[in-house]
Amino acid sequence: MVDVVVLALGEGTECACDNGACGTRTPILACRDALRTASAEVRTMVAHTDAEIDEALRSDARIIVATAADAQLRAVMRRLVRMHAPAASKRPDDLPGDRTIPDLPPIGILPLGPDATDLATRLGLPREPAAVAAAVLGGRTRRLDLLRNDGGSVTLDGALIGGVDAGGSARTFLARVEVDDAVLADGTEPVLMSVIANASRYATVDGLPLVSAPSADDGVLDVAVALPRASRRLFRQPRVEIEVRRAHGRAVAVTPRVDVPFVDDGVEGSLTRKRSWWMEHSAWAVYIP
Repeated sequence: MVDVVVLALGEGTECACDNGACGTRTPILACRDALRTASAEVRTMVAHTDAEIDEALRSDARIIVATAADAQLRAVMRRLVRMHAPAASKRPDDLPGDRTIPDLPPIGILPLGPDATDLATRLGLPREPAAVAAAVLGGRTRRLDLLRNDGGSVTLDGALIGGVDAGGSARTFLARVEVDDAVLADGTEPVLMSVIANASRYATVDGLPLVSAPSADDGVLDVAVALPRASRRLFRQPRVEIEVRRAHGRAVAVTPRVDVPFVDDGVEGSLTRKRSWWMEHSAWAVYIP
């Protein structure tokens, strides 16, 4: 008999929702019933703290994460990485050269909201509770890339740095952006926004194409920097055009000269110092039909 835990996140966890409870119980109960109909042993859990997430993840059961926002899935993966990441002094000899963590156990994703632009949809995963249950019980998986950062967190889809200020107005900033050995911005030029993409969430921002066909399983991260340029025209007012610089690689470092707002997998924050992201190729996995 297959043992399954359906995990939902509540108030107190890293969550982009305003109501804390995030979503409704209907999809969770429908998924639970579909699992039980297939003779699985099912438990439902609501985690309000990191410690409660850890308790669910320590189980030998197959995990289904019920998510109303990508930020919730990110919160679970952050704890999963912390649980399985070895200390530098205990790095296994058989760990691939492009990895700092072993293969993480697969998880199922149960979308709770109607948002057809979430990560589950972008990955082509099922949204209906019965289909999610069937995929988890079927046991087929797809391995995906994961980005870790030196702030102790992870990125599943992507991060957007800058773009607009707290008041919603476009504003430039100064930052050095390096991808492996390539320098996209040297810290002296005004930058409108920078994108770090593992998948396609920030491939296009406000109609501006930034990264081309990012893939969640190709082993490289895609980075773009958008810079405003004044185009002088004879007898006319200068026109602002946008120059986009792109690069691919395994790691990126962003060093802001001032505090810059950013969004990472839907979680808002302020970038106040140098932050580095690096690629963990095929580190995590999802159940697929």
